[in-house]
Amino acid sequence: MSIPKWAMFSLLDGLSKPEQMAERCKEIGATACAITDHGNIAGAVKFYMAMKQAGIKPILGCELYICDNDPTIKEKHNKELSHFLILSKNYDGWKTLVRIVSESNRPENYYHKPRLDLKSLYALNDGNLIAITGHLGSTLADTILDNYQLKPNWLELGKNHVLDLKKHFSGVFLEAQLMDAENLTVQKELTKAIREIGKQTDTKVICTPDAHYCRKEDAIDQRILLCNNLKTTFPEISRKISNDEDVPMGCFFTSDNYHILSQEEMAALHTEEEIANTQYVASLIEEYDILSKPKLPPFDCPKGFDDAEYLRELCRKGWKEKIANIIPKDDQQQYVDRIKYELDVLQGANLSSYFLIVQDIVNYVRTSGWLPGPGRGSAAGCLVSYLIGITSIDPIKYNLFFDRFYNSGRNTKDRISMPDIDVDVPINKREVIIQYIKDKYSHDKVSQMVTFNTIKGRGALKDVLRVYGNISFEEMNRITKNIPDEAKIADELQEMKEETGEASIIRWALENNSEKLKEWCYIDDKGELQGPLAKRFEQAIRLEGTKSNQSKHAAGIAISSEPLSELCPMVFDSKNNQLIAGMEMQDLEAIGIIKFDVLGVAMLDKIMTIQDLLIEGVEI
Repeated sequence: MSIPKWAMFSLLDGLSKPEQMAERCKEIGATACAITDHGNIAGAVKFYMAMKQAGIKPILGCELYICDNDPTIKEKHNKELSHFLILSKNYDGWKTLVRIVSESNRPENYYHKPRLDLKSLYALNDGNLIAITGHLGSTLADTILDNYQLKPNWLELGKNHVLDLKKHFSGVFLEAQLMDAENLTVQKELTKAIREIGKQTDTKVICTPDAHYCRKEDAIDQRILLCNNLKTTFPEISRKISNDEDVPMGCFFTSDNYHILSQEEMAALHTEEEIANTQYVASLIEEYDILSKPKLPPFDCPKGFDDAEYLRELCRKGWKEKIANIIPKDDQQQYVDRIKYELDVLQGANLSSYFLIVQDIVNYVRTSGWLPGPGRGSAAGCLVSYLIGITSIDPIKYNLFFDRFYNSGRNTKDRISMPDIDVDVPINKREVIIQYIKDKYSHDKVSQMVTFNTIKGRGALKDVLRVYGNISFEEMNRITKNIPDEAKIADELQEMKEETGEASIIRWALENNSEKLKEWCYIDDKGELQGPLAKRFEQAIRLEGTKSNQSKHAAGIAISSEPLSELCPMVFDSKNNQLIAGMEMQDLEAIGIIKFDVLGVAMLDKIMTIQDLLIEGVEI
């Protein structure tokens, strides 16, 4: 059957989550599925894990942005972009894909979008990629079409383009998409042309659905995302369509065919040969593992020590300073038992280097005359952290539990879970501290990281209500003021997720603020949503957790023993004009890159200012 092609991190365009996609693939009997987000591979790790768990072959790819001329030419005539699809055949191909996405994000190439030209792409290809072109907006389609009409010399142009591709890629396939041919009639003409070009160049034609959501009924949810991206409403879209005005991405508003088509649906649209060719492409993809154990950089220990012994030595020093002559002898045995237990767990997971790196960062802050935070969250329950100076809180004294911070039950034979220690530093010194980390562990192995903001509770409901356009701003605020912030109910949401498998801020509000919301929506005795705005609330709940925009993580620092650009895509952060690790922190850790949290806290700056004023004798 055909390979479903999925967009998840094509922000405010792709809708479905990896688990939903895997469920749909199993439902239709798909044995392989490809992720092909526009210009990025940020969703590859989550996709890979979800598909593997479902027993479906994950195919990792990217729909690259291609400009006509050298990407370093940042002028209007070189702004238009075409799509070009590449798939990694094996692990080496995955590493090449990482390099290509990183290259497209280099500041000299990035211009509104991460991009390359074909010449630059050819230079990066190492024979481990599959190239696909042909759908509307692709390099081939843009070569032979002009304003959705075939050019007079389309066959010659198309043949030359494909033959050029075949000089540089060992596997080139042409793509036919007919899932929306009844609404977008150009798909029929384009497919006829692609089939002829395939014959003339001896190039196989494959078929794929262009999936931006799982099922037909999900189309309405994707339209909410599109409207918010376009800053418009359904009434305005309807008005433009009625008046034959141009609507960006208008096909998504007039059709619900951009889902994962079943085998029967694909068979009704495409030839048996095209379906067989698509299965052939899937067979070319090897089974490979992109996940990895932690790639901790080695810590530069004093002569005669390895990282495990040096961590124990620092604990001994801390014991002398904080326990030996401070804690009564009769109470020290519980400290002895605790430190033995913690070191057995942490060193059994080879985490000595992690703690040495964190203590070195905190020590740098202190020796520079600045004030680090005393420690917060579950990390305060670690006696090792207290003894070596990462935290300033005695966990035994305050009855804090180490297992809440870390326990070996999280680990498997192949996967080691990493601790999570937040290091709070003065906000005005954070960049200096990051520079110290880069200087110590190498600039190519240290980077800040991307984060993807998601649509949450109140925001999701506002987005839905705004797009439909029939609720006043005042009433919208009156409704959504009863939806709490995520941080205020974090523990309750965690309990909800453990009980039901999902956590919804809106659902929580309906259960706990029912009296205040019943005018618009309420939960009946069967657990169903009722009320005049029940459908809107249901839609907002479905949209919770959808990726909305990309930014730089406030605290996360990625550190690896290997150059980051060889392990993960480096993406351009246009706001800060720098390259940062282009995956979320959980995904970075899954492929072996370690995340450290260095968070700038303004309160520490204020306390330092007060200290300075007191030392100077200034009256405050």
